[in-house]
Amino acid sequence: MTTPLRPLRWYAVLAVVFFGIAPAVMLTLLVIRGDTPGSVGFLLAGGIPLVIAAIAVGVRGLAETDPQQAAKLLHRSMAFVAGADVLMLGGNALLRMTSS
Repeated sequence: MTTPLRPLRWYAVLAVVFFGIAPAVMLTLLVIRGDTPGSVGFLLAGGIPLVIAAIAVGVRGLAETDPQQAAKLLHRSMAFVAGADVLMLGGNALLRMTSS
């Protein structure tokens, strides 16, 4: 019998990889190549620590043995990823709209 925590662990890992690490790397590469306004780099200064916090909390959630505490930590990890996405991708979109 599977517990409801097992899919949550998978979704938390996928969220951190696809919605946390990948956008941070792509935005960093855009800033380095000069294909986006330079002020997007300031968004990375706030978004990357959120992604790192999401990774740290997610690892704690994966290692936790208590299901309720693990679920809280994994939800918090996904919330950090969502905040990083809003900051980095939303800020990038707003900066591109205002600079054009």
